[in-house]
Amino acid sequence: MRTPRLPRWTATLTWKAAVFITVMCCALAALLGALVHAAVTRQTVEESRGKALDRLTEATAAYEGGAPLPRYAGVDPPGLPAALRDVAVGGKRGTVVSSFEGHPTMWAAGPADGRAIAVRVDHTQSANTIDGLDRAIVGSSGLAIGATLLVGAFAVTRVTRRLHLTAQVARRISAGDLDARVNDPRTEDPSRRQDEVATVSGALDTMASSLQGKLLSEQRFTADVAHELRTPLTGLTAAAELLPEGRPAEMVRDRVRAMRSLTEDLLEISRLDAGSETVDLEVHQLARLAERVVRSSGTDTEVRVAGDAAVETDRRRLERVLGNLVSNAHRHGRPPVVLTVNGPVVTVTDHGPGYPEYLRAHGPARFRTEGGSKGHGLGLTIAVGQSAAIGAELRFTNAPEGGAVARLTLPEYVRFDDDSPHLAPEGER
Repeated sequence: MRTPRLPRWTATLTWKAAVFITVMCCALAALLGALVHAAVTRQTVEESRGKALDRLTEATAAYEGGAPLPRYAGVDPPGLPAALRDVAVGGKRGTVVSSFEGHPTMWAAGPADGRAIAVRVDHTQSANTIDGLDRAIVGSSGLAIGATLLVGAFAVTRVTRRLHLTAQVARRISAGDLDARVNDPRTEDPSRRQDEVATVSGALDTMASSLQGKLLSEQRFTADVAHELRTPLTGLTAAAELLPEGRPAEMVRDRVRAMRSLTEDLLEISRLDAGSETVDLEVHQLARLAERVVRSSGTDTEVRVAGDAAVETDRRRLERVLGNLVSNAHRHGRPPVVLTVNGPVVTVTDHGPGYPEYLRAHGPARFRTEGGSKGHGLGLTIAVGQSAAIGAELRFTNAPEGGAVARLTLPEYVRFDDDSPHLAPEGER
């Protein structure tokens, strides 16, 4: 049997503060109420007891002098509590609060020739006073708890609102909005004393500014290096073409092509980092586009179509993503490499050692590869960036039986009428 789970709102700071304030107020009200009740009750009972004992003294004197007893006194009167009668017969005086004819009564009794002489004092007013006091204590405690809750909720809400704002800014920064700042007024004015929330907000703003500066510097460095490399690479390409045919010339041309490819990858990454890319969306049949990518790659990749779908995407960018995933699977995995289309989802699997732990947890890192494998870690970085640009989700996992699994989920084209979707011409696919 599953244990029922509390609603999510019960985990909020506001709820916890409200529960804490309520419990503390109730505990304090109960403690103060009990103390006041005990003190007033003791005082009231002592006054009634003193009055009853005075009357008992007067009644005892009248009994011993042979005078008639007052109407409130009697020897073994009816209604006398048995316990008090036993005390009086035993030769001692005592008092007790009991009920007589439906009214609270203070009894006092003493010995009288082997019997009990007793007097009674009406205790109704004192009991009503105590009851009224108890009701006043309960009412005032309820009002005090309500007022305290309102004030506490207002104070806590002000703090939680600032915490929520800080959390929202942190999420915006993690999503890529490096211009997001909390801008807590307490941190901007040095003369104002800062609380803990302001300290956290200021630290977050400082961290965001530092992170933004480092990322912008990295982006500028990557873009500058790529641009500076293009000119000498153009000259190297031209010079390599002038070399006489042979193995040395082939090696030079191969290295120049590799450097040109690396430079173009760096330029593409710098554009993705800068967010300056524009997306040209069109509707395409995903299976045909995937088959086109595999044919263009020239690799031995199996294509499986479990279900085709029309997707609205940028063909060039999607081909770039799929091409990089297929190329990476052949370069770092082992055959067979399978590309599967199932609706708007494309999966590229291989039977190699799988993706490393850092990549599955945090995504690809540029210029980082595992072991002695070849490459610069840019292919998957570009795939992730281009996927985000076209609104697709790219995830990296490993199959239970072994092998890397790259899963690309594309936004599916949705028709709002009965007309067929406008597909890109066959020549463009």
